[in-house]
This record gives sequence, C-alpha cells and structure tokens, in this order.
Amino acid sequence: MTGKIAIIGAGPSGCFLAQALLKAEPGLQVDLIDRLPVPYGLVRYGVAADHQGTKAVTRQFARLFERQGAGYYGNVGIGSDVTLDALRSAYDAVVLAAGLSADRALAVPGGDLPGVFGAGRLTRALYEHPEAEALPDLGPHPLIVGNGNVAIDLLRLLAKSPDELEGSDLGQGPTDWLAGSGIEEITITGRSPAAAAKFDTVMIKELGKLSGVAIRVIGAGESDDPEAQKKLDALKALEGGAGPRRITFRFGLTPLAVDGPGRAEAVRFATTDGEERLPCTSVLTAIGFDTPGDLPRDALLTEESGGRLAEGLYATGWFRRGPRGTIPDNRADAKALAERILAELRPDPSRPGADILQGRDHTDYDGWCRIDSAETANPPPGRCRAKITTREEMLSLARQEDMQ
Repeated sequence: MTGKIAIIGAGPSGCFLAQALLKAEPGLQVDLIDRLPVPYGLVRYGVAADHQGTKAVTRQFARLFERQGAGYYGNVGIGSDVTLDALRSAYDAVVLAAGLSADRALAVPGGDLPGVFGAGRLTRALYEHPEAEALPDLGPHPLIVGNGNVAIDLLRLLAKSPDELEGSDLGQGPTDWLAGSGIEEITITGRSPAAAAKFDTVMIKELGKLSGVAIRVIGAGESDDPEAQKKLDALKALEGGAGPRRITFRFGLTPLAVDGPGRAEAVRFATTDGEERLPCTSVLTAIGFDTPGDLPRDALLTEESGGRLAEGLYATGWFRRGPRGTIPDNRADAKALAERILAELRPDPSRPGADILQGRDHTDYDGWCRIDSAETANPPPGRCRAKITTREEMLSLARQEDMQ
C-alpha cells in the first residue's frame, strides 16, 4: 500500500504509531513533525534523568528513521509554520500525537500564588527543555500535591544526593541547583487512601535505595486486595532511616486552599476528621497535564471514536486519552490505531505530502544525529550526555552539514 501519513509529535506515541504503520505497510510515506528541533519528546524531556533504562527506548525509535524510512521534520510549529488544515490537504491521513505538556492548575483559592509550581514546569527545567523557565527557590520545606508516578519522580530527584545521580543525564545547572536547594523536609500528599494511590509499586521501592533520607508514612492503612496490599507493604518498608533530608507521606488529604499573604506558606486540606493545615515553603503540584493551547484539543476531540476525530484525522497517546498510562501503554494504543488508519486509508497520489514542508526552517533526522553526537561525545564525569539547552544552538548544530 502507498499513501502519505503525517504524525504531529515525535514522542513515544508518535514513534510507536509510525513503527506500527511502516511494519504493516513499508511502502507508506510516514513523516513525524515536531515543534522542537529534536525528537522523542516525553522520553527526552519528561522521563526522569536517572531512569536511563527507560530512555533507552530511543535506540528502538532510531531504527524507525534509519531502517524503516520515516521522515523527521523538527522545529515546525502547527499554526505558526504550517496549519493543521494545510497538513490535512497535503497528506492522506494526519495523526495528532502531540501529548500534553501544560500543568493542570490547582483549582483552589490561592492555587495561583507565587511559590506554587507545576511538576511539568519543574521537570522541564530540570531536564533542560529549551523553553523551560528558570529553576525556582523551593525553600527548605516543599509540599507535593499528588502522588502519581510524576510526583514520585520529582520527590526522588529532590531527595537524592549528588553521588546518587551518577550515570544520569542531569545537566550541571540542575545538578548545582539540587545540591544548593537547602531542602530539609518534603511532604507528599494524595487525595486517595494509600491503597488507591496512583504510583506504581516499583517506583516506591526505588525510594528505598535513597541513602540520605529519613522517611515517615502516615495513615497508610491496610487492604483486603492483594495487589493494593503489595503497594502498602512497599510503603511501610520505606519507614526509617537517619538521613538529614526528611520525607513524609500523607494520604486522604483533599486540597481546599493555599494560604499566604503574598506567597504560598501552607496548604489547607479536607480530611476524614475535618480540616488540617500543613505549613510549607513552596507547593509542587503533580495533578495531571493539559494541552498548552497550540492545538484546540477539546474541540478536536468532540467527535473522537477509537482514535478517529474526522475523515483522515486521528489522535493517539496522551493527546487522545489524557495523562494516563505509561510509555508501553502507548505501544498498544498505537498498534490498534495503525490497524484502523490502514483500513480507512484512501491514498490520493496528487497530495504533495512532505513537499509542503520543504523550504521551511526545519531540522531532519541527520541534523538530530549531529546534535546527539555533540551531546554524547564528551559528557562531564558521572553523566551520560550533556544536553544542548537552547533552540539556537540545536539549530546551529543541525545545520552544520548544510554549511559545509
């Protein structure tokens, strides 16, 4: 089968979909389009810097471009450089795999006070996203609202000693920020009982390897469900330690308000017994993600059915499902969507496909390889790469072949 398919977003959901499409039909033209100069999205800028095993999926994605013939068009913004309507006219099918990168707001009084920071904002800065804001001062007692895997990732990084970041790709700036943060105690809270918390047990067990912490777990309780009890047992196994940095887990706390005359100083929670106020020096929210606004997600998903939004238009990954599921979950989602796209595809040879992107200031896969080589050629001691942190430097490296 021939046909031209554009995938907007070169993160894991987009790459898994391209793999599935080209495995089933090698004759397709499949192009991945991303607003950043570099591919891999969530894997590069969302997966924790100390989870290099998870990041290794990019070696599999490299084969997508090197062996399966997918095209890569980076530094292309939808709306600013090319419109969605133009892409739909140029390709037989267009798939939205742009993910969700904006932090969901803490919708309580005071939720927008200075000192309230979304987990996405912090992790983008920690992982040196080119559009990240500066790393903020969290003070000695940050409080995390949320206890899913993103919250646990953030907690673990904030609690690690410099030596425990060996082998990661955390940059020098974030490393210095963590070392000088002055954090003494981190409180992590969740609405649900511990047995229903959203984190994976393996993430909790990883916290047990931290050397410089003392951990308390308050109100974990018991469960009749064997799987839930495994989660509770993992939590209880964390308790103890004599490190200088304290971690406290709390459950069954629903945020009511963030207090402070000019900056977050405490969070008030509803509990089963009434209300409780927990003082803090900053509030870190890890309560989900939303679209940043460059694609009107809500309007596009109005008629969504099994990944299909309209004729020739589809969605996959977090953009379709919301911020649920892990990277492997995206593989299954992509396989099912690939089958549907291929069943409905009606190739039109007159469509220009990638020709519509030519002449724009985009990066290609070879350009990404030059960036990747520069980052991994001579990393600092204890690190596996030194990320290029600005769009300008990425583009300069990507274009070097063109200037020779």
